[in-house]
Amino acid sequence: MAKLKISEDWTSTFVGWLVILLVVFQLKPHWPSFSWADSEALMNRVFTLDNVGHALIVFVFMFVMALLAGVLTGKRAKTVAASFPVVFVLTLLAMVVSGNKFLKDWGFETVIFSLLIGLFISNVFSIPRWLKESLSSELFVKIGLVILGTTVLFDDLLKAGALGLIQSCVVVFVVWNFCFWLCKKMGIDKEMSLMLSSAVSICGVSAAVATAGAIKGNKTKLSYVVSLVLVVAVPMILLMPGLAKLLGLPEDMAGAWIGGTIDTTGAVAATGAIYGDVALQTSTIVKFSQNVLLGIAAFLISIYWSYSKKDVAVEEKPTLKVIWSRFPKFVLGFVAASLVFSFLVSSEVVSEAKPILKNIQGMWFALAFTSIGLETNFRSLITSENRRSTVAFLGAQAFNVLFTLLVAWVVFG
Repeated sequence: MAKLKISEDWTSTFVGWLVILLVVFQLKPHWPSFSWADSEALMNRVFTLDNVGHALIVFVFMFVMALLAGVLTGKRAKTVAASFPVVFVLTLLAMVVSGNKFLKDWGFETVIFSLLIGLFISNVFSIPRWLKESLSSELFVKIGLVILGTTVLFDDLLKAGALGLIQSCVVVFVVWNFCFWLCKKMGIDKEMSLMLSSAVSICGVSAAVATAGAIKGNKTKLSYVVSLVLVVAVPMILLMPGLAKLLGLPEDMAGAWIGGTIDTTGAVAATGAIYGDVALQTSTIVKFSQNVLLGIAAFLISIYWSYSKKDVAVEEKPTLKVIWSRFPKFVLGFVAASLVFSFLVSSEVVSEAKPILKNIQGMWFALAFTSIGLETNFRSLITSENRRSTVAFLGAQAFNVLFTLLVAWVVFG
């Protein structure tokens, strides 16, 4: 009997939508708490019997979905069953670490600790061959991206109003193109250029992950971009409120500036809150409106990459049939989820399902980055191209800060 095998793109779309439908139809695992400020809260909130029980329920849910996805893509069920618990436990450890209030306030997300834990283990210890061969980082990323579509709502564009919409569209378009041009000038390859441009202009980690998925990007490069985004966000949390006060910006203008320049939603909220309540509200809305553009950007990047990619055997420009064969199908699942949750699902269902879907999506991303860390040799992160990428990212971020300040001043002034 032939073994069932479906492409990763269609599998991730199917499993992602299965998760969405299960949650919409009231299968909602109680999400464990990972938030803690000190050792007492860690023991009394995170490591309680109830919370551990909730974590076990989430494990069973994720395990069944991962097993189904693995079997559909042709992996042996027993290898998935053996490897997934290892990756899950390491990811839980990363979630506990990132749940610390101090780290959360500084905008450090779970994915960075997932990556670091995976890198530490793979570079200090010898990873068994069966574990390395059964890791499914790309599949986990794509499932997470399909579910991410449910949180990318066009309602956020309406909440931003005309001013926020104008700023978001102008900033994303100009900063993306500036970064891509700068990368080209510095001799950075197109794959890395696309990930850097999306990360610096749209919404940081999610944009980098979505772009990498759309172009089947190198996982090591993606890891570097994500690390870069999260590290650069830290000094910006400190500097942006001080600079805004020094320039005497009103709260709405300062919030628009902060929301348009800092690349992670958590860091945007933390920085806006430092400046004031109005700044917090404006910065969050502007960031959400930029996030909505992620779906459009991912779709356009997918078409561009499918059209521009050259095969050795094909000299002429690809036909529509070839473009369709190259096109990452999971992007359609992502866009469909965004459109359905934006226009076809009631606001009550969205508000009820969105928090748990966001948690599940974050878990898939974290599992993916744990897997990437376990697959990656640390030395592969330290390359001359990555050093050039750092310079390009910092240059694009500096341009972003100045240009977004100008746009915020014109639009909100």
